[in-house]
Amino acid sequence: MTTKDLPLAGRVALVAGGTRGGGRGIAVELGAAGATVYVSGRSSASGRSELGRAETIEGTAERVTAAGGLGIPVRTDHSRPEEVRALVDRIAAEQDGRLDVLVNSVWGGDPLTDWEHPLWEQDLERGLRLLRQAVETHVITSRFALPLLVARGSGLVVEVTDGNTARYRGSFFYDLAKSAVIRLAVAQAAELKPHGVAAVAITPGFLRSEAMLEHFGVTEENWRDGAAQDPNFAHSETPAYLGRAVAALAADPAVLARTGRALATWDLYKEYGFTDADGSRPDFAAHWAAELEEEYGPLGDPL
Repeated sequence: MTTKDLPLAGRVALVAGGTRGGGRGIAVELGAAGATVYVSGRSSASGRSELGRAETIEGTAERVTAAGGLGIPVRTDHSRPEEVRALVDRIAAEQDGRLDVLVNSVWGGDPLTDWEHPLWEQDLERGLRLLRQAVETHVITSRFALPLLVARGSGLVVEVTDGNTARYRGSFFYDLAKSAVIRLAVAQAAELKPHGVAAVAITPGFLRSEAMLEHFGVTEENWRDGAAQDPNFAHSETPAYLGRAVAALAADPAVLARTGRALATWDLYKEYGFTDADGSRPDFAAHWAAELEEEYGPLGDPL
């Protein structure tokens, strides 16, 4: 293969929260572009998170390697600073201080999200736990990982979120977490730009994650059957689509021009020309404008 085939050959990435969903998709596609990818999270063959799902960091790392990169799983609780420090110290030791891409994709907030009640009727501790898990983990991870990127004078930080507009996301703590993650990208961009490092937030459209497939009772092979329950599901996208968007950004020598922005797969595919795993190009914003805007209002302008 050529450098064009593997534009991230020789690069090192950390995907925090790379066990499943968007994080797994990003890790695998960074590997497909030739990167060495450290995959971290709590769900490991040696012990699962409280989600109790089957996906593990080892499973993601195996996919990274199969895709053409090198996947390295490291079990890490990103809410524990000492564990994150140890993870970053390991990367520095094994990669001669090199880290080119940091992806903050820690989430795990689905079981904590209350979609039924307003703030004043919600369980406060549950909501605050969601914020600690979905926002504080990103802060802790960046605190220890950013010095490696700053030392190189280049690189990319990616904050994975849901939505890239100021539109309310349907639940108080969920909305606050996803909006805060965008602000994390803005703040990091301001501090990192003088050092040549870019920071962006990115959102998928309707993500066809493992959990979403289970929710609809389908597999990736027959996923379109889920549209019988929700027509919007016909416009969903795989985690690979998000992963290819991130890989394209990481390989772009002019990525610093995008720093501080909240980006989306539905815009980036037009600029970089990537496709989803099946060769399609889902565009959830276009679907929203055509089918949902009249009922729910415009999606809004990107932040």
